[in-house]
Amino acid sequence: MKNEIRNNASSGAVYGFGLIGAAIYFISHATTFWMGVVGLFKAIIWPAILVYEAFKHLGV
Repeated sequence: MKNEIRNNASSGAVYGFGLIGAAIYFISHATTFWMGVVGLFKAIIWPAILVYEAFKHLGV
């Protein structure tokens, strides 16, 4: 039997573009080198922060 596995990678592309856009935004608004480093970390975890804030406002 032949097993077929289908993957949809569109969500990975959306996350990748979001990561790049957030990194550009945070780094361009940084005033020092270390704020740029913090901005890079913020760009990586921004979806988690977004979901956390949404749940906090929704009362979940």
